Formats: sequence, structure tokens, C-alpha cells
Amino acid sequence: MERKEMRRRVVELKVEMEEISEEQQLIKQGQRDVGEKLEAIEEECEKLRKETDEIIQQSTQTQLRLALMFHILKARQDNDFTKAAQLTHLLREIIATWV
Repeated sequence: MERKEMRRRVVELKVEMEEISEEQQLIKQGQRDVGEKLEAIEEECEKLRKETDEIIQQSTQTQLRLALMFHILKARQDNDFTKAAQLTHLLREIIATWV
């Protein structure tokens, strides 16, 4: 290989190395960006899980209150006022603890 040809090849290699280095930097930045987005998504998922759990708990509490109210009405309809009073007392206690 001639000296001139070797210099030209060295220059080409340097240019290629610079291009590869720039591409590697872009890939690293892209990986960082993806990591940050993934972390944000995971945080949002955890927040949604907590909100879902709260909604489920509220729904369960509502169902329990409605069931007690139904039994109170049924006891009154059956003229079982002692049972109705006990269930009403229980309902009040439950509502007081959930507040």
C-alpha cells in the first residue's frame, strides 16, 4: 500500500469511527429515554392499582351497607323490630368506623 493510500484509509477509518461513536451515543440516549418512560409507566400502574383497590374497597363497603339496609327493611316488614334495631345499630357502627 502506498503512503498516500494509507493516509486516505486512515482518514476514512477515523470518519467511520466518529460516525459509530455518534450512533452509540444516540443508542445510549435512546436506552435512557426508554428506561425513564418505563419507570414512569410503572409508577402510573402502581397508582392505578392503588386507586383500583380503593374503588373495590368502597364498592364492598357499599354492598355491605345495602345488604344491611335490606335486612333492616325485611325485619321491619316482618315486624321483627328487635332484629331491625340490632341491624340498625350494626349499620351505624360500621358507618362510623369507615369514616
